[in-house]
Amino acid sequence: MFIWSNKPNIVQLQWLVWVFIFLVLTFSLIPMDGFTQALVYALLNTSFYAAIIYANILFLYPRFYQRGRIGLYLLCVVVFLIALGAFRAWLTLEIYNQFFARHPEQMSQKAIISVVVGGLMVFLLSFAFRLVLAYFTLKKQSEELIAQNTLTEINLLKAQVQPHFLFNTLNNIYYEAYLEAPRTAALIERLAEMMRYFIDDSSAEKVSLNAEIRFIENYLELEKIRMRYPVQVLLTKDFNASLNIPPMLLMPFTENIFKHSMDKRSSENKIEISIVQQEGRLLFTTTNTLPLKPIIPAPSGLGIENLRKRLVLLYGTDFELKTLRKDNLFTATLNIPLA
Repeated sequence: MFIWSNKPNIVQLQWLVWVFIFLVLTFSLIPMDGFTQALVYALLNTSFYAAIIYANILFLYPRFYQRGRIGLYLLCVVVFLIALGAFRAWLTLEIYNQFFARHPEQMSQKAIISVVVGGLMVFLLSFAFRLVLAYFTLKKQSEELIAQNTLTEINLLKAQVQPHFLFNTLNNIYYEAYLEAPRTAALIERLAEMMRYFIDDSSAEKVSLNAEIRFIENYLELEKIRMRYPVQVLLTKDFNASLNIPPMLLMPFTENIFKHSMDKRSSENKIEISIVQQEGRLLFTTTNTLPLKPIIPAPSGLGIENLRKRLVLLYGTDFELKTLRKDNLFTATLNIPLA
């Protein structure tokens, strides 16, 4: 089904060109041949012109010339023009003798040569036609790219506006909660800090180690409220405050503690986290108690496995990732270079 849009596309533009050529030929032939004969000849000639142009730009040129087979291309062009010209001359004469001639005429060599020469002229014009099509195609692609970039910019603006609204709302909730429940307000503040880290920093190539640790501390405080009994947390920090690391590199260890190792019903949960700078490297260690009964379902280990793949991309073989389960303790250690 042919649907015409407000702004013609490349196919519609070609239809416009051929309709225009058909009308020009028709009106130019009417004074000599009359309306009906002019109409038939205009349709016939337009069809042959289109056959020559599209045969060249869609088949002969890309298949032979663009592949460096220039000699074969020229040979195919000559054979094609002669064959098509002879067929056109024969068909034109047959239509003339059948419908319009008072006395049948014979095909002459001069008529064939004239048709072939005309075909050659149209063939040469096919290169201009090809350039025009290429121009409009590139123009359309450029417009689509601009539209896509504009849409991306709009989406980015939306992405900036929506978190802005969210943080403003959280701030309002924080002030309301602060009057009635200061502890709840403090938790809201931690949640807002974590969300801001996700949005502002997590997409960066590197972030401040202090910011990463602050994110972990906020996460620990929010997880504590889900536990029935208080959790003992010991956090050891010994590093240069100016250090930077890839974002969310240490978080999988902390997340796994609560996802796979914590017994929410136990009053004996303990967590030790150590972040130490040592001889140009960062040593990150987590140790936590394990539940007396295994958690069902058992941990799949996908988080640590995905982290290992990321570490390979970041550091190649220059890292160490170890886990150890002993008695009722689980220890995970990460050693990465800081340079």
